[in-house]
This record gives sequence, C-alpha cells and structure tokens, in this order.
Amino acid sequence: MIARQWRGWTDMEHADAYEALIRQTIFPKMRRVDGARGGYLLRRDTGDGVEFVTITLFDSMAAIRRFAGDDAEVAVISAEARQLLTRFDDRVAHYEVVAEPG
Repeated sequence: MIARQWRGWTDMEHADAYEALIRQTIFPKMRRVDGARGGYLLRRDTGDGVEFVTITLFDSMAAIRRFAGDDAEVAVISAEARQLLTRFDDRVAHYEVVAEPG
C-alpha cells in the first residue's frame, strides 16, 4: 500500500469550509477511484491560520496514476479547494506503508 501526503494552508475563516469540502466532496470522489483505500485529513491551528495535511492510501502507484495522472507527484487540487486555500504544496510525497497498528 502507498500513502500519498500533501499539505495546504488556509485562513481561520475558511478552515471549516475547506474541511467540509474534503469530507463531503473530495473524499467521496476519491473512493470511486479503483485502488483508492481512503484517507485522513489532519488539521492544526498555527496561530496565523490552519494547516491541513492530507494522507490518502492507494493499493499501488498505478492506482495513484489513475487518480493523479502520469506525473503522480503533482498535487491534485480542485478549483473549489484553490479558492479556500491561501497556499499549498504543488507536489506530493509518496511513502510505502510498511507497518500498520493492530
């Protein structure tokens, strides 16, 4: 399994809307990608805004390419998300999952 990690930042006034967008729209769309295994949205107040870390799980790099395209390290950011974010990583990092709890 491969974990895909990405970060984005927003101001406090848009943080709840961004979180709702991920929960209600983005994650449900991702679940329809063959080989997608779900994900996590992490949230941290930084004092001057909110940092979000998204970790999504896929069966393989082939599954990630079905989601992201040929350049699998390019961040996939919807137009709606771009309107809410103040900045974001243009590239993502991929990690092989080597251990799970339980």
